[in-house]
Amino acid sequence: MANKHGDFIWYELITNNTDLAQSFYGNVLNWEFNDSGQAEMDYTIITAKASADIGGMLQITPEMKAGGAQPIWLGYIAADDVDACIERIITAGGTEIMPATDIPDIGRIAMVSDPQGALFYIMRGLSDEASLAFAADHPRDGHCAWNELMSSNPAGARSFYGKEFGWIKDGEMDMGPMGTYEFLRHDHMIGAIMPSPEAMSRPMWNFYFRVADIDIAVEKVKAAGGTILTGPDPIPGDEYTIQGLDPQGAVFSLVGQRKAGT
Repeated sequence: MANKHGDFIWYELITNNTDLAQSFYGNVLNWEFNDSGQAEMDYTIITAKASADIGGMLQITPEMKAGGAQPIWLGYIAADDVDACIERIITAGGTEIMPATDIPDIGRIAMVSDPQGALFYIMRGLSDEASLAFAADHPRDGHCAWNELMSSNPAGARSFYGKEFGWIKDGEMDMGPMGTYEFLRHDHMIGAIMPSPEAMSRPMWNFYFRVADIDIAVEKVKAAGGTILTGPDPIPGDEYTIQGLDPQGAVFSLVGQRKAGT
């Protein structure tokens, strides 16, 4: 069964150095990497070990860098009609960043931003097989487990994504001075919206990838040249999260249990 409009279906790292990024994330998340075989693009496929393809890596070109591109993780959201979706996004105050493009044997994609400036892709795939990149049904190591939007206007963002993709609010959590953490549902829980931290330069999506043991993952991040920004922090379900920077400066997050007892 194909993914429906509004599902997260793919995750992409735009980075200054795909070789170094592969070394880092391979150590931390046990990912495997393969060339996409696209002659016109240097694109690397990310595979959660012994599981499924969950995303890709794209090297920042000189042209992209001249346009202001920096290392970042971006999510792909399924769209029934990419071109019609772009029109509605622009009408709602969003922006077209990369025009709709056909990728041979893959589908049609475009990069856009929401009205507050958070970047994401929309995509209509050619395959009728549902993506497993976001593990919504049950926990899968190496897959994305949570999609978190840090926005300068959470209420406006919730309205925007709700109207376009059918996401609904399903509860909230008081974070004190940090504001309210609003949970999002799209048939199943997909993530949350929260106010952007004051130090953040622009609104952005933040993705949590699942690891088997959060403490072991923290040590791997440090050993591989990454930086821990926050955590491990406890969350409901006897799990812990960390937020970090990879060696090229892209923000990433991890979630997992504390099995080592530290």
